[in-house]
Amino acid sequence: MLGDMMGMMGKLKETQAKIEETKNRLNTVMVEETSPNGEISVTMTANREIKSINISDELLEDKEQLEDFLILTLNKVIEKATKVQEAELAAVAKEGMPNIPGLDLFK
Repeated sequence: MLGDMMGMMGKLKETQAKIEETKNRLNTVMVEETSPNGEISVTMTANREIKSINISDELLEDKEQLEDFLILTLNKVIEKATKVQEAELAAVAKEGMPNIPGLDLFK
């Protein structure tokens, strides 16, 4: 029994290291979103760090429209990045979890 516990602890430490590696790798995975009118584009990492925002000159003349499209586009790119991050981390966590009958955390 003690050997099983030690084995599980080792596996959990290995999984934790893989999760950290995945988080670091997600800093290099880029996600992009463009506003419906095509005048704003936002690029961010899968860890939700904004890398660039491009705004067309025409949109700079209408502050209210700029704000609306910026909020919309940022929310969409954050949603995309979150989905990528969650999927990647869930895959690593599922791979590292011990097989406990009746406990299916990641369906």
